[in-house]
Amino acid sequence: MQHAIAAIALLVRDYDEAIAFYTGCLDFELIEDTPLGGGKRWVLVSPPGARETRLLLAQASNAEQDASVGEQAGGRVFLFLRVDDFYARYEAMRSRGVRFLESPREEAYATVAVFEDLYGNKWDLLQPRQ
Repeated sequence: MQHAIAAIALLVRDYDEAIAFYTGCLDFELIEDTPLGGGKRWVLVSPPGARETRLLLAQASNAEQDASVGEQAGGRVFLFLRVDDFYARYEAMRSRGVRFLESPREEAYATVAVFEDLYGNKWDLLQPRQ
């Protein structure tokens, strides 16, 4: 039997602005956007070419969740976006307004730079070493 994480829930303030950021700035694909009633939606996005990696964009629905938007990892890097051509992706993301917190750096394991999504969650953009 094979097991996999089907999706990772990411708290967002608004479905449509989150979809616009992930599809417009990060080139993610909108996989599904299904109304569930009561203003809730099942919204899945995925990095281009990813077969199983999904983010479930979950709109905050109470004060506790709203306070956690952008802070799901307590200020640490939360998610890691692996790419094949680091500098092409880095420049494309910067040109679309993605805020990088540092310049690219070469580490023993990868070329990497930390960026923030529209809510302040920290991500690593990285291209692993061959």
